[in-house]
Amino acid sequence: MNVLNGKKLAASVLLPVVGGSIIGAVANRNTREDYQQLKKPSFSPPGWVFPVVWTGLYTVMGIAKYRASVRKPAAALPYNIQLGLNFLWSFLFFRWGLRGTAFVEIALMLGAITWTTYEFYQADTVAGTLMMPYAAWVAFALGLNYSIWSLNRVHS
Repeated sequence: MNVLNGKKLAASVLLPVVGGSIIGAVANRNTREDYQQLKKPSFSPPGWVFPVVWTGLYTVMGIAKYRASVRKPAAALPYNIQLGLNFLWSFLFFRWGLRGTAFVEIALMLGAITWTTYEFYQADTVAGTLMMPYAAWVAFALGLNYSIWSLNRVHS
């Protein structure tokens, strides 16, 4: 791998990892206590799991993006859309407490991830395969989002 490709790989990995870390810190600032007060389903993982899983997923996403975009630059479009939706979700769910809106948004995000996975797979089968754990985690998060929203809605 030459230096230029090494830089592109590093940039592809650092964007989601660093971006996700910054977004998470900003969107979740002063929300920990509110989140702890919410009713959660029995399948809700402990809080420490989320940053560990997301760091791994963001790393693998970046590698997938690099591999796919080397072979098919247009594959970056759905990737960028899903990454933007990923970053937005934290604000909707945590910062603004719009859990119903976050549910709709995460469903759209899962669609964009599916599109990205398809495009990546067409460009590079490894890149497409690398996106599958991310799609599975977001599908799980979709169910978790819905459950938390349902358990905490105020019914009149």
